[in-house]
Amino acid sequence: MSFRYKFLIFIFWGVICTSLEAALPVYDANGTALPSLSSMLKRVNPAVVNISTFSTTQEAYNPLLNDPFFRRFFQVPKQQQHQQKQQRRQQSAGSGVIIDKEKGLVITNHHVVNNADEVHVGLIDGRSFPAKIIGHDPELDVALLKIEADNLSEVLLANSDLLEVGDFAVAIGNPFGLGQTVTTGIISALGRTGLGIEGYENFIQTDASINPGNSGGALVSLQGKLIGINTAIIAPSGGNVGIGFAIPINMVKASIKQIQEYGEVKRGRIGVTIQDINPELRRAFNLKNGQQGVLVTGVLDNSSAQEAGIKQGDVITSIDGKPTKSTGHLRTRIGIKMIGDEVSVGLIRGGDLKQFDVEIGKTEVDQNLTQRHKLLEGVQLENNTNAQGVIIVGMTPNSFAAYSGLRPGDIILGANKKPVTTIESLNSSLKSSHKKILLRINRKGRLFYLVIR
Repeated sequence: MSFRYKFLIFIFWGVICTSLEAALPVYDANGTALPSLSSMLKRVNPAVVNISTFSTTQEAYNPLLNDPFFRRFFQVPKQQQHQQKQQRRQQSAGSGVIIDKEKGLVITNHHVVNNADEVHVGLIDGRSFPAKIIGHDPELDVALLKIEADNLSEVLLANSDLLEVGDFAVAIGNPFGLGQTVTTGIISALGRTGLGIEGYENFIQTDASINPGNSGGALVSLQGKLIGINTAIIAPSGGNVGIGFAIPINMVKASIKQIQEYGEVKRGRIGVTIQDINPELRRAFNLKNGQQGVLVTGVLDNSSAQEAGIKQGDVITSIDGKPTKSTGHLRTRIGIKMIGDEVSVGLIRGGDLKQFDVEIGKTEVDQNLTQRHKLLEGVQLENNTNAQGVIIVGMTPNSFAAYSGLRPGDIILGANKKPVTTIESLNSSLKSSHKKILLRINRKGRLFYLVIR
């Protein structure tokens, strides 16, 4: 065997050993080498924290206590006779990950700390610290916390764009409040969208067991690098069935960068309305078998897309060279960019492949109706340039609207028996009702009414 051949084998074996550092070697009492994740977890576990939140809610008091006969018969104490509401202290638990040990920065899910009066971070060594919420990104379901503490550990951030289906993954968190727990699995799928969980979706799907309480915890590679933040599960029976979802860390990094710089996330748009391509549209636009993309149904006036030359009827196939197979993919690719960034948009027009450089512009429309009607809190809207109505383009997770029956992609054609042509007309129609609203919806061609109370 030649020296060169031996040298190549040595180098190849060194690369393998480096990539399997987390799994080997660990020895039993007899000195036998065993596969194990323990060496990697000893580095990572101290940086995964438990998060406890405390909040106060108002509970309506029983109206029967207003009845004097009822109070006398059941001997209700006098101090409760005039009490109409009582406060209830709530506590919940979740997980988080330290990403900067010097600054004490911790990332978690927005829904873990949303509406919390107090947030406490518990470390694996038993220490606990009050946490300050630096900022939120409800659309991505990310929050950034800060604690004042010494001798912290941190997790290194991976490049989640390099992940592949079949890569091993390790989930670390605090399921059911049991304390720090480690589960293993693989990456089952990438780029999951259309689940209606977050405003911006591009989930990593994993079969590593994720349960309630894991939210905000770490999904790491075998090298111990953070690849995602555990967020949600599909649980028909209430427990884990092997379908869990994590936010890719590259999306989290983009959000955290803006929170640190501005205290909030400022998302821009290129100014197009879009829809997914079904088989009928594929044939109508003469797309080749296997060609995937997103159909541009309209281009907003004076938008970045219009200035760049994008037209109605174009099929966007990629953003910065990365495929856009669905409207969710496209919104996510644009959503992680900052206003002023430039993206390369690949598209098909008349059977020809074209490339356009488009600047991410400011959002012209009012996406947030929280100041106009509380029943539509968290709904993000765009005027439907292709026809009348207003399109729901996103929804804040865990908001009232998310549980109302509305879905991203719905087109609001009417409100309180009045036609809706623009966001302004919708706002005007909603002013007459406070406790309930009646919406006329077009959902993929199916027309129906929806009452939200």
